[in-house]
Amino acid sequence: MVLVVKQHRCTHSATCSCTKGHLSEDALFLVFRHMNWNPRLIANLSCVCKWFDEVAKQVLWKEFCHARAPKMMLDLHSDGSHIVDGNWKALGKLLIYCNGCTKGGLFGNVHVPGHFVFRTRFSRTAGKSFLPMQCRMDVLYVSDPCEHLDQGEEGDLGFFRGIFKSFATSRVKKILIEKRARFHPKEVCPYCKAKLWNMLHADMMPASASARLGAYDDSVEYFVCLNGHVIGLGTLLPLSDSEEAPEE
Repeated sequence: MVLVVKQHRCTHSATCSCTKGHLSEDALFLVFRHMNWNPRLIANLSCVCKWFDEVAKQVLWKEFCHARAPKMMLDLHSDGSHIVDGNWKALGKLLIYCNGCTKGGLFGNVHVPGHFVFRTRFSRTAGKSFLPMQCRMDVLYVSDPCEHLDQGEEGDLGFFRGIFKSFATSRVKKILIEKRARFHPKEVCPYCKAKLWNMLHADMMPASASARLGAYDDSVEYFVCLNGHVIGLGTLLPLSDSEEAPEE
């Protein structure tokens, strides 16, 4: 039985370390399925040669995404929608990596190093709160905030990320184009390297975003790239007395 329907032709480079042959796509599929689609090992495999990188992008990262978020992946592909915009490698990274930010980058003077996260919940319901009223028919999955507390003058920060379903045909993209919204002049999407729109500058940031994130009013800002990946930040409200953990 063929496990990988599309077979990828090997295109060795002069420095390729597998010129004497390598495993088939089916063998790689079985090995990585046994390892539960370990993302670190998939990333390591991608560095071997162009052929391994292609198989990883088209097969292994796809299986990783389906294993990590099966319901979300099923919805993103439902209704005959286009394959996940961008590529599987970018989506896999988005599922497990908080991009943080560098000083002078997307979020001004904020500097928080990016890092991997063990597990993050993405919610379609939460995504509605980040859409302007005229775009509520669009589908956006948004993660729970990745909290970075006590960031000096910046306070407690919450980074979030997300993905649009069928962004190419979404109402959000249509309005951004109609508004002639400008791309960020320097920064690009940390997941797919595509250009970024600033939803706040485009006047498309709903007040409900702050409430959903548990952040101060007007402190939330987020960007969406041409492939529908979302990255954002908000300054989190302090815990109330009733929310704080009781002292022992």
